[in-house]
Amino acid sequence: MIHLQISPSPVALPDSVPALAQESSMLKSLTFDEFIDKLVSSTVSFAINLAIAIAIFYIGRWIINKLYRLVHNIFIKRNIDASLSTFVLSMIRIVLYFILIVTVIGILGIETSSFLALFASAGVAIGMALSGTLQNFAGGVLILLLKPYKIGDYIEAQGYSGTVKEIQIFHTIINTPDNKSIIIPNGGLSTGSVNNYSRESFRRVDWVVGISYGDSVDTAREKILSILASDSRTITDEPAREPKVVVNELADSSVNLKVSAWVASADYWGLYHTINERIYNELPEAGINFPFPQLQIHNS
Repeated sequence: MIHLQISPSPVALPDSVPALAQESSMLKSLTFDEFIDKLVSSTVSFAINLAIAIAIFYIGRWIINKLYRLVHNIFIKRNIDASLSTFVLSMIRIVLYFILIVTVIGILGIETSSFLALFASAGVAIGMALSGTLQNFAGGVLILLLKPYKIGDYIEAQGYSGTVKEIQIFHTIINTPDNKSIIIPNGGLSTGSVNNYSRESFRRVDWVVGISYGDSVDTAREKILSILASDSRTITDEPAREPKVVVNELADSSVNLKVSAWVASADYWGLYHTINERIYNELPEAGINFPFPQLQIHNS
């Protein structure tokens, strides 16, 4: 008869297990006074590290704010584009604060390599969960590179219109004419349609003026052109941009004239409203009447 004897093989334990076992055995071997001394020493050591970490955090934050203002002043002195400067400054602040937090964690005695590995793993998971946020970040980079708009431009996008105030890492802030702040994600702005009213130096202003049937079109045209020529904002010295008045439509109760004039983009709304008022006030002086819908009832 053959007897087999199987001896158990040693099981490989993690490195931390022997260390914990050794620490536990050391604590058991300590007397009460030694235990108290060790506890007080550990507490004092942790308190000192905590105080140093807090001091380093506040000093680091002060240094970050100083560096932020220094870089900001350099960008202003060198006339760096405001869109690029706000994006870069936001990135600098985030990176410096990340370095500061890692430094503070290292002072507290936490293994930074493990923390960084954990942060990298968490970053992958968060990145998958926040794919939209990463898209906004990529959109911000594309906006800065392609420059479809810049700070100070008046744009229309995502159903909103306003002046661009800031281009940040993840979103763009615009102010509407009634001073509302609208925050629009950069992802949609980089892939969607953006109407930039400030991109071109000149814009064409159009009006539709209805005059009564029987009134002289030539007289109305002459009067409207004189109104436009008397306003210094109207461009009249370029043949391709001369003001024009044409018959646009023979409507039910009016002859509609289409009036076109070119103006600098910054003066668009000012000229539009001024000419509206002057046409209303001055055309009747030239014998031109503004019709309105009429309803005639006949008794049978």
